[in-house]
Amino acid sequence: MSLSSLSIRNQLPGSVTAITAGEVMATIRVGLAGGQDLTAAITREAVEELGLATGTAVLALVKSTEVSLATGRVEGLSIRNRLPGTVREIVTGGAMASVKVTVEGGELTAAITTDAVTDLGLSAGTPVVALIKSTELSLSTR
Repeated sequence: MSLSSLSIRNQLPGSVTAITAGEVMATIRVGLAGGQDLTAAITREAVEELGLATGTAVLALVKSTEVSLATGRVEGLSIRNRLPGTVREIVTGGAMASVKVTVEGGELTAAITTDAVTDLGLSAGTPVVALIKSTELSLSTR
């Protein structure tokens, strides 16, 4: 199921594999349909309202402006969500570009500057790693 009424185009299906609750926030581990894992940091209130438990089917949602791209090995970085993929398409404008990245089991769109496209040497077929902070990942029950 896709939440087509949302402006968020990045919607990856998966299921909850682990929940670590804290006082106010919780980390939710999501196993994606393509086999990768993501971690979302959401409020405990949201966990309760969504009725999240191990095995719950969810959509992992992230705005394209919150997806960063790297072209090489990523080390020494606090960002836990790292999805390897391949650039499928780039649409450039004056200052910004929309980069579509094929990942195992889906596709992500990253909104980055045209300067970044040039500096990274991105083109169709370029291998990349999509980086998403856990605090920028939202979850929806399907």
